[in-house]
Amino acid sequence: MKEIKLLALGDVVRPVSCEYISKNLWRFRKENNIDIVIANGENSSETGGIDRESAETLLSYGVDVITTGNHVFKSFDARKLLDENKYVIRPANYPSELPGYGYTLYEAAGKTFLVINVMGVVLMEPLADPFLCVEKILEQNKGKYDISVLDIHAEATSEKLALAFYFDGRINAVFGTHTHVQTADEQIMRGGTAYITDLGMCGPDDSVLGVDAKCIIEKLRMHTPVKFTVTGKKVTAHGAVFTFDALNGKAVKVERVSF
Repeated sequence: MKEIKLLALGDVVRPVSCEYISKNLWRFRKENNIDIVIANGENSSETGGIDRESAETLLSYGVDVITTGNHVFKSFDARKLLDENKYVIRPANYPSELPGYGYTLYEAAGKTFLVINVMGVVLMEPLADPFLCVEKILEQNKGKYDISVLDIHAEATSEKLALAFYFDGRINAVFGTHTHVQTADEQIMRGGTAYITDLGMCGPDDSVLGVDAKCIIEKLRMHTPVKFTVTGKKVTAHGAVFTFDALNGKAVKVERVSF
């Protein structure tokens, strides 16, 4: 069986992690025969959002499509970036008047990938219904793609799972981002969708979700605003590799990875 492999990387935390990816991603791609890479870049800039510099670093060193989340508009630079680069997308259930798009089509390995980004609404911003939003995107792009992929940027694991069950068999691969901790529930669902609740993060190991532990401890103990800093110590990239049958696009395997 001829295979197509997609590597999905969890939230990339600050420039130190962009630099790590720039030095290590192509090696991982070649060693594992990866055809397409999707990374969540909403925390990739120095300020914690995404800007042109961080996006261009990721796209220049092996990332093909960048998804985002609730921090996407933290940098004003992101607004122009989202309008100018169709491979940097934002959650589709933000108001349509905002810059950017919630999905993109990407060609790889002779196939067209539909990559969708949506944000959860449980314990997060009260955006539009993510179920309905994804339904509309699938309908709008019917017949235009071979393999579909969904990044659910959400806080609640229950919401991620519910979306995955709802679209099981209609979307080839579904993965969660946002919580920065890689989950151990990778699976092929009953309808054939490959799924994992959270990819984890690409960030410093000796940290709390990528941030220096001292900052988080002070925040939790003192209950006052704290400037988050990122340690420059050892970085690890976490994610998952999704394998598809090249003939019919069906998911045949999903595996947690780190490098």
